[in-house]
Amino acid sequence: MRADWQVSIRRACAVIRFDPRTYRYTSRRPGQAALEQRIREICQTRVRFGYRRVHVLLKREGWEINAKRTYRIYNELGMQLRNKTPKRRVKAKLREDRAEAVGPNDVWAMDFVHDQLATGRKIRVLTVVDTFSRFVPVLDPRFSYRGEDVVATLDQVCRRIGYPKTIRVDQGSEFISRDMDLWAYQRSVTLDFSRPGKPTDNAFIEAFNGRFRAECLSAHWFMSLEDAAEKLEAWRRDYNEERPHGAIGNKVPAALMKPAHASSPCV
Repeated sequence: MRADWQVSIRRACAVIRFDPRTYRYTSRRPGQAALEQRIREICQTRVRFGYRRVHVLLKREGWEINAKRTYRIYNELGMQLRNKTPKRRVKAKLREDRAEAVGPNDVWAMDFVHDQLATGRKIRVLTVVDTFSRFVPVLDPRFSYRGEDVVATLDQVCRRIGYPKTIRVDQGSEFISRDMDLWAYQRSVTLDFSRPGKPTDNAFIEAFNGRFRAECLSAHWFMSLEDAAEKLEAWRRDYNEERPHGAIGNKVPAALMKPAHASSPCV
């Protein structure tokens, strides 16, 4: 016959030499509801931030937390980014004659991004990024752009933060214009053109434009050109002064820029 035996917890623990206090232990760890709420709030406002950037922001705010715990809570809340990285069948070969930037205003990268207003009207945004500090000097939206418009925007920005030694651009009509060529010559700025059909020659601006579209353009409706300019400028300031950047040790680009200065153009 089968007999049902009931053994006390104390006796069972004694048999297996297990401390009963461990069995009855109740965690004294403080609740993490406040931390979960803060991570959720950050992810709701920074929809393209992964757990690493969320962790940097938490540390700035004074949370005593390590990256592993941030990652665990981030996953439990279902905040993971779901990006499908395309498979590259051919390895991109960088131009061998290019030297890396060694300081601010050494090399800039420049391009255009296309978007539209809520009314459907098309706009173009001139994007510029410093390849050393990741600082964004300007985001300038307009309905149309010509070479003289690019010159006017660059001159206004450069008088505030200084002129770059080199600007990497593609073969767009605005960048190969006579106005742009004359401006660069007078200010001793080298225009480094990408090879036709080779966007990887200007990989910095391509990567930035992807982040710019994901974090700003796709996250806002623009009711007018003025509204677009205001929202783009707010995002630019946040990108330069608040957003952590892994490529520069989770610092902010503004911290790496030199004090504002402008070299005297040779006219």
